[in-house]
Amino acid sequence: MKIAKRVLEALNNNEPVVALESTIISHGMPYPQNVKVALEVEKIIEDEGAVPATIGIIDGEPIIGMSHEEIEEFGKREGILKVSRRDLGYVIASKSWGATTVAATMILASKAGIKIFVTGGIGGVHRGATSTFDISADLDELSKTDMCVVCAGPKAILDLDLTMEYLETKGVLVLGYNCSSLPCFYSRSSNIPLEYHAEDPKFIARIIKAQKDLSLSNGILVTNPIPEQYSLDKDKMNIVIEAAIDKMNKLGIKGKEETPFLLKEIVAITKGESLNANIALVKNNAHLGAKIALELTKL
Repeated sequence: MKIAKRVLEALNNNEPVVALESTIISHGMPYPQNVKVALEVEKIIEDEGAVPATIGIIDGEPIIGMSHEEIEEFGKREGILKVSRRDLGYVIASKSWGATTVAATMILASKAGIKIFVTGGIGGVHRGATSTFDISADLDELSKTDMCVVCAGPKAILDLDLTMEYLETKGVLVLGYNCSSLPCFYSRSSNIPLEYHAEDPKFIARIIKAQKDLSLSNGILVTNPIPEQYSLDKDKMNIVIEAAIDKMNKLGIKGKEETPFLLKEIVAITKGESLNANIALVKNNAHLGAKIALELTKL
């Protein structure tokens, strides 16, 4: 893999580094807004005193810390593959372009020595999974890759109860950052209580260190609620999501195309309100992730 000079220097000098995924650029938002948001998120991390490392695969080479020019190309290029754990070998061997999901970003960031990763929302157990067995690889990755993932909860299009059950079975610690119930992406809260909470980045850093001292290989999921002014009504959003899922099923869309379709459809139904919420929560997570990374370097 290729590690950008600034990222490598930071890692070698015990400076805080925060990993960022590239699927949100190529599959999560339209161009040019995707590039604008990606660069704004990097700037937030820099302003907090950390080094951003956006991760993607270019011509089969994993890049840890994409340049602004590479991010621009990712934002407008057609046909970039969506890459999870199972796809990494193929994309690298075929010298393809690949956008890393939560799972693939965790793997590559961990191999580079990065401990903090900021995203919007993780994948999980899809609605209807009791018959389809549609479960995101993100959950398994959290159970076996040592990474602190900061998100606004699982994506709201999922079955949140089953997602939490799966994470518990896999031994993944789910922390609520200044919240007592699971944030559900577009909305600040749900009816799912969280057993463990954290009120400041310093405590989260101590948990990460404790897991490292115990040589535990699993990750930690920090759920950070969307800022209140951008939070959407949970019940109304559920109606929107059900409508989007119904359309997806009628069109026969399946597999890794489901999430991009649903997110795009939800943006259309909400007339862009959900996209604004998505942008706000990612930026909010960037602030927190950088603060955790900074505290972790002190330990």
